[in-house]
Parts: sequence; C-alpha cells; structure tokens
Amino acid sequence: MDTQKAALSRLGVHTVQDLLFHFPFRYDVGGSESTIAGLEPGQEVTIIGTLEKLETKKSWKRKIPVSEGVLRDATGKIKVMWFNQPYIAKMYAEGALVKAVGKVTGSSGKVYLANPQLERVSATDVGLFKVGENQDTSPTIYGRTQEKQEGKIFAQYPESRGVTSLWFRHAIEKIFASGILEQIEDPLPPMLLKRYNLPTLKTSLVWIHTPQNLKDAEAARKRFAFQEVFLIQLERARERALQAHEKSFAVDASSEAVQEFIEGAFPFKATNAQNKAIDAILTDMRTGRPMSRLLEGDVGSGKTAVAATASYATVRTRPQGQSFGTLQVAYMAPTEILAKQHFESFIQYFQNFPINIGLITGSGCYKFPSKIRKDEATNISRAQLLKWVSNGEIPVVIGTHALIQKSVAFKHLALVIIDEQHRFGTAQRRKLTKKSSNISRDESRLRLPHLLSMTATPIPRTLALTIYGDLDLTLLDEMPPGRKQIITEIVQPSARGAAYQKMRRELKDGRQAYVICPRIDEPDPQKAFALQAKSVKEEAKRLKKSVFPEYEIDILHSKMKPKEKDDVMARFAAHEIDILVATSVVEVGVNVPNATMIFIEGAERFGLSQLHQLRGRVVRSNHQAYCFVCPESRGEKTIARLEALTKAKNGFELAEMDLLQRGPGELSGHSQWGISDIGMEALKNLKLVEAARNEAHALIQKDETLSSSPLLQEVLAKRAAITHFE
Repeated sequence: MDTQKAALSRLGVHTVQDLLFHFPFRYDVGGSESTIAGLEPGQEVTIIGTLEKLETKKSWKRKIPVSEGVLRDATGKIKVMWFNQPYIAKMYAEGALVKAVGKVTGSSGKVYLANPQLERVSATDVGLFKVGENQDTSPTIYGRTQEKQEGKIFAQYPESRGVTSLWFRHAIEKIFASGILEQIEDPLPPMLLKRYNLPTLKTSLVWIHTPQNLKDAEAARKRFAFQEVFLIQLERARERALQAHEKSFAVDASSEAVQEFIEGAFPFKATNAQNKAIDAILTDMRTGRPMSRLLEGDVGSGKTAVAATASYATVRTRPQGQSFGTLQVAYMAPTEILAKQHFESFIQYFQNFPINIGLITGSGCYKFPSKIRKDEATNISRAQLLKWVSNGEIPVVIGTHALIQKSVAFKHLALVIIDEQHRFGTAQRRKLTKKSSNISRDESRLRLPHLLSMTATPIPRTLALTIYGDLDLTLLDEMPPGRKQIITEIVQPSARGAAYQKMRRELKDGRQAYVICPRIDEPDPQKAFALQAKSVKEEAKRLKKSVFPEYEIDILHSKMKPKEKDDVMARFAAHEIDILVATSVVEVGVNVPNATMIFIEGAERFGLSQLHQLRGRVVRSNHQAYCFVCPESRGEKTIARLEALTKAKNGFELAEMDLLQRGPGELSGHSQWGISDIGMEALKNLKLVEAARNEAHALIQKDETLSSSPLLQEVLAKRAAITHFE
C-alpha cells in the first residue's frame, strides 16, 4: 500500500478529486480475446503474457535499432518487435507480465507482433483477462466477473511503478459506483454548455474515463479543454480589468531626448519593428495607467535595445510634483549569467549618459560608473547598494530573484522589465511590481509600475492568447541589418566527419563552438529512455581524445554551482575555451559573439522552438553562423520534423510547426506554462481558444469581480493557490 501511495504521489494524485481528473492519454480498442496458439495474420489482438529474451539489435538492411523479444502465454509464444525504439528492451525485466495490444503481422507459420502497445499488469490484474485455455470465470477481487474484451475501449493512463492503467480503471469504477459524481458542481455556466454543445461535468467525467465509443471520449476532452482555457482566460481578463482601475507613473520623456538616445546608443540603425515597439511602449507609459506588454522576438532581434530605450525614457522623467530625482527601473533576469550580461549591455548603452546602474545577484553587487574609473563598474557592498536604491540615487537596477527579497526597496519604481517572463511565476511577478508599494503612493492609492515582459522563446499565437491574456503583444519580427542567415544542416551518422571538418575550419579561423548534449552524466542503465542520449561529460572526453585534441574543451551544465558556471562562461567569452560542451542551459543567457557554430546531439529530444533557441546562441555577430543538428533516430518523422528548422523563416513559424508536428504536450516543455496536456491539446484549435477568450472577456465586462458567480470565484481561488505560469 505504501508503494501504491508513493506511486500516486509521484503522479500528483492525492485525493479522490485528483484521481477523477487524472485523465487517460490514450484509448485502446480491445481486440479479440486471443491466445497465442490461434493467432492469424491481420488480427487486432489483446494478449496477456510474459516477456522474455528482450534485446536490442540493428536491422539487417537499414541498420535501424530494433527491440525484439518473445511474448509467452499458456498456449505458446510469439515474436514481438519494436522498430526505432531501442529503449523498450531495457524497460521490461525478464519475465515481466504485460498486456500487449497490436496487429498480427507476417504470413501463416511465421507471424509476429510489430510495435505493440504494452501495459504492465500485476498478478492480481490477470484474473480480469482471459489467459490461456483454462479460463477462471469466478468473481475477481473487484467483485465482478470477466468482461468481454472485443470492441471494448480501454483507457490508458499516465502510470508510475506501483499503479497500472488497469488499477486506475477499476479505481474510477469504484468512485463512480459510490455516487460521488452527484455531489460535484459544474463550474461552467449552463448557457456556455448549451452554446458550444458541451456535455455536463458529470457526463464528461464518465465519458473521458469509460467511453462507450471514441466520439464520446473526444467530446469529453473538448469540454475539459474548453474549461481549462476558459478558466485561464477568465483569470487573465479579471486581472486586466482590475488593473485598469490602478494608477501608475506618467513617463513623459521628450521625443527628441528618446531619439537622441536611439541614435547615440544603438550599435546599429533601429529597425522598423524596434521603432514601432518603442512607440507602443512610450504611448502606454504616458497614460498614467499601468502598462502590461509582452515583447516577443527572435534572439538578436534587438529586445535589449528596446528595453534600454524604455529605461532611458523612465529615468529621464521626474517623480510627480518634484523638480529633482528620477523614476526607477527594475530589470529582472532568470539567471545570474543573464543578469550580468544585461548589466554589461546597459553599461554600453548608457556609457555616454549620466545614469547610475546597479547589479544585485546572490553572489555580489556592482555599480556603474565607478567613482574612480568612469568607464568601469565597481564592486560594492550589498548594504551600500540597497541604500542607494532605496533613496533613489541608483535609478536602474538589474538582478535575479534577489530583486524580490524584502530587503530590496525602491523609492519611485516606475518600470519593471522581466526577461523570459515564462520562467517566473505569477506570484514573483506581482511581488516585483509592488516593490515600492510602501513608498510610492498618491492620494492613498498605490502606483503600480509599468510592466514590460520580454521573451525570445517562440510562442504560438494560441498560447500567447491564453497565457498572456492580460498583456498586450508586440512582435520584433525583423533583424538588424548585416546579420547573415544561419546555415542549418541535418547531420546523418555518415556525414559526422564532414561536419567536424567544417567545425575545424571555423576553429582555425579563430571562431568558437558549442556542442549540446541532452544529458549531464552517463545514464543509469535502469533508466532505459535515456540510454541512447549522449552526455556532456563523456562527449567532452571523446571530443578531446579523438576529434579535437588540439583545442581547449570544457563543460557547462545546470548542476554546476553559480560561480563555476560564471567562471566557465567568463573563460569562454575570453576565448580561453574553444569548444564548450553543454546541456540546454545555454538556451538562454549566453552571449559570445565569436561563437559561430553549434552542434546539437540527440536533436529529436528537443522541441523545434528549443532548437531554434539553441541555434540563436551563434547568431550574435555578422560572421556566418552554422548549426549542425544530429538526431539519434533516422526515422522519417524525425527527419521531416527537423527539416522544418531549415525551412522556417523565423521562430514564430517554428512555434506553430512545433505545435502541429510534435504535439502540444511537448511544446517547449509544457510544464513551464502550467497547462495540462488536454489544455495544451486545445491550443491546436484557434477557434476554441478565441471562443473561450471571448466568453471570458464578456463575462468580466458584465461582472468584474464575478460576484454573481460564486462557484467560478471559488474555482479561480483554488487555481490561484496552485497554478504558476513559469
């Protein structure tokens, strides 16, 4: 029982309600009640048996990895094979008891199961199926007799060691039999159910767990998808409506001053997209109402320059009613490396303007300019920096999560900039936007700072509409002049040597390279899914010993201490390291213009959006950049998906492709968005998302506080307590 409880806990199932909302991810239609002895080619079958002699081989002609073994029941045995799934052989121990669902392939006398779906079953589960010829039809441990398998729909659930899909199915049946569904209230208003032809909550729960047909299951999934997107939109719309009543600081820097900054500080001529973004931001900030805007653009599109301009306009504005002092800016980054890079970038932008800039991180504090050397920053004590921030002497403060600590107080915080917004929870964002709430008041009303969120992560339109429903969206869809299009190649095993030669030529010309691996260490042999993935540590050793012995190679990964990571990045930036072997930790926050090559191992393990982010690390200069994408699998679907990298014009296109090709459950790691698999599935349906958005906004327009909908208030309060969009 303890093992079962631990397994449920790993799946996030702690209560009966959790169990009811632990939805199936797939449905299998039961084949004929089969024993191995009577199988015929072409049959769709369900067989209970034990797995034996599982091993991984290479196919004779195409040399693709194949897992194969033997499935045995009381009447005989049959060969089972999985193509391009080498991990299967390590997932199941010798003698593992499973249910196999699949099609009998081959010809009479020589049949096998190709790519069957497997489900672990326990010894107590077996009584629920017909195994062998001597079938026991007595009542089972669940108090019921055998059920007919043919044509029956079996829900398959996310599992953990200790609980199987079969366990979930019968646990759900017991809950249904208890009558608990009669006590559950439906949060969706009846008029919405009628308007969109959605089943009630009770009906949906029955249909999603025990559908009589796949059409019912799909209707239930549609209802839960609509519900999740609607509730998120309702949260966003309510936040936006309440925020509209708040006051902020009117930023009124002159157009001439802003233009002078753009012409004097930008390292290139501002693009049309940047000018439009700056105009939109400054227009928002002049109103005296809190701005909430998301700036989305590819790596290298000039987001930091836009943020610097908004910061300049802010610190050029006096606090209301004062002839001295300036408004303040807080710029929060997700990592210490990135915070330091933004600090260095801002020094470049502001070096010819008399503005103090501070950096606060967990490992130290800095101020620019130094009193001794005006063109450099100086290391200062945390206490001194916090004092200067609280009295307004330092108007621009850059940092990590350290900025939201209680000890950090601002005098006139007017603009908050958050880089890679999805990496921070909603609670963190609110905490930062209220940092000066104890000081910046006007007629007893809090003045909320303006919010500018920035991301280089390509986000599909439906996801942006859902997650960022409380933000206005601005796109930087244009690159600065002079940037060359990156050359992306898919590297097959036979072409690996040629790719290394291209890298060597670039290295000889003084350039640097990244090699990205999916893992840090060599995998545990028991964790079979990771067996084929290359690791940072082993790949670095291999490259140094066998491929690039003449070059300096080092590693970077997320388990390193912040100081270790900083030291490695500083050495890489100083060109003391030629090749940096790393995990996707370099996806955000690494800026080394001299690095022009990136070699990505196990590329199919990353989403298209993430691959685009990774290759953005080498598009930081006017040198020609190269991205070598090396998949472990040579399957047609894998290659077709990766080829999108070579065709898409920008990250926005790729994000839409990722959503359609790879599936929403894989989009940039969906857990970071706080949306379930069903909710993410809904993002493929723009009409559904827009309908949910329109209904949420219409409801909030009628009733901002939802006072007439106490059940919706209760549901949103529960969601707010557990949901983090990060």
